[in-house]
Amino acid sequence: MSRLGKTPIPIPKGVEVKPAADGAVMIKGPKGQLDIKLPTGLSLKVEGQEAVLSCDESLLPQKAFYGLYRSLLKNNVIGVHEGYEIKLSLVGVGYRANVQGHKLDLQLGFSHPTWLTIPKGIVVEVDKGTSISIKGADKRLVGQFAAQVRGMKPPEPYKGKGIRYENEYVRKKEGKAAKGKA
Repeated sequence: MSRLGKTPIPIPKGVEVKPAADGAVMIKGPKGQLDIKLPTGLSLKVEGQEAVLSCDESLLPQKAFYGLYRSLLKNNVIGVHEGYEIKLSLVGVGYRANVQGHKLDLQLGFSHPTWLTIPKGIVVEVDKGTSISIKGADKRLVGQFAAQVRGMKPPEPYKGKGIRYENEYVRKKEGKAAKGKA
């Protein structure tokens, strides 16, 4: 049995958690609304300012999801209350980003511009052309889009050029050494 799954999820003020009979849970807060569907065998009870997830132990496969869904519910509660943010930085001469409508325009040294469609529920801000801030209520969606942006040009180990997370350390390799004279 999961020890993590048993711990109650604190619900901050301004956040509303509504479980339905069919396993759907609606979480609403100042940053938006998120829905999650619980598998059969898991149920959520809201008691005051806490939500408690319970598991039917007779259903063996659902025991594996107990701690996972507790973490997913907790992430959604934090997301609608505070939100999530990931910052990326562009390193390289001529590398820049720009937001145009619902698209992120990346100039990454390719012969063509790179366009990424910004998913619904995500806010992207570009500061000084080289710093990208991705914000949203859904932790998975924010992380997935940040990984997609970084994947367009990951940092390379020789010069360190590319898109990296704000505090990411890129270990640099030594280049090809010139052979000594004999």
